[in-house]
Amino acid sequence: MSKSQKTTGKLSGRPWLKTFTGIAAALIALYAASSFFLNRYTRHNQEYEVPDFYGMQVEEACQIAAAHEFRLEVTDSVYVKALNRGAISRQNPAAGTFVKKGRRIILTINAKEGKKVDMPLLVGFSLRQARNELETKGLVLGKIRYTSDMATNNVLGQEYQGKPIPAGTVIPSESKITLILGQNASDGGTFIPDLTGYRYRIARELVFDNSLNISTCLYDGTVITAADSLSAMVYGQEPAPSETAEVPRGTGVTLHFTKDQSKIVRRTEVQKDEE
Repeated sequence: MSKSQKTTGKLSGRPWLKTFTGIAAALIALYAASSFFLNRYTRHNQEYEVPDFYGMQVEEACQIAAAHEFRLEVTDSVYVKALNRGAISRQNPAAGTFVKKGRRIILTINAKEGKKVDMPLLVGFSLRQARNELETKGLVLGKIRYTSDMATNNVLGQEYQGKPIPAGTVIPSESKITLILGQNASDGGTFIPDLTGYRYRIARELVFDNSLNISTCLYDGTVITAADSLSAMVYGQEPAPSETAEVPRGTGVTLHFTKDQSKIVRRTEVQKDEE
């Protein structure tokens, strides 16, 4: 008896084994076929890098996206002062992400106009209270100016673009407001803090905390973009920090910014070297 005859004999003697073998073969064939078609349908292993659309106008972005049939959809807008009107400010998925061909990419664009807000009434507030109120309203404290009064750091007036601004006036958000503050002659001056190593936002808060102004911001060659300016740190200042010599309240401070960490030497480190 041949080997094939023996095998046939075994299977015919065991009908369940023959059925099982047939089912297994059918499942393997079905799996292979479904994998083939699924891979073709999902473009298996064919992923494309999402371009960086930041700063582009939507029309320009659409031309670039068309290469991989990405679908762009604008769903929101924000107001970024440093960005051109209508330019793309955010995207999802992020630039550099690998996605399938035809993926939808959600865009946020820069609004044509900034949000408008009502100017609050700050007269009678303390400097700290006025700063908090301005921040809540989406406005910015630009400068402080002092005049003789019985109470120091009490708000006596509010100005916008060099003119008094009544409460309730509608102005763009992020507008800079000047506060006229009182100063009692008996309170004297203030001191210059050491701002080395701080980013602009924190340095600005410390300047106002000490009843001072930022007169000028200077940036070295490492600071190129608006994003760089936000992450840069103070490495120099005029006047120099002082905890003993008073300066008049409202004095302006010039700040020098860099992204080069080797330039940032705090005053305490300088004092240690001198010792």
